[in-house]
Amino acid sequence: MSRLRADVTTCSLDDGMVLLDERTGRYWQLNGTGALVVRALLHGATPEQISERLADTRPVSRERAAADVAVLIDRLTRAKLLIAP
Repeated sequence: MSRLRADVTTCSLDDGMVLLDERTGRYWQLNGTGALVVRALLHGATPEQISERLADTRPVSRERAAADVAVLIDRLTRAKLLIAP
């Protein structure tokens, strides 16, 4: 299961989520879809399950959803905010 590093703070917003990297002071603002992806990862969903959910609830193909989920996971992992299994 994916998790955020211990020094990453989250704040939910009406239209998304903000992540604060307490080591650097850098903020990451996620839109509603990005927030859905992060929340689902933290609750144990796989990237494939998240992509299916997005394709079922948003006007996007499964392929596009899978690519977008992969990019977000990669960016958050490279920024050392997300620890993926």
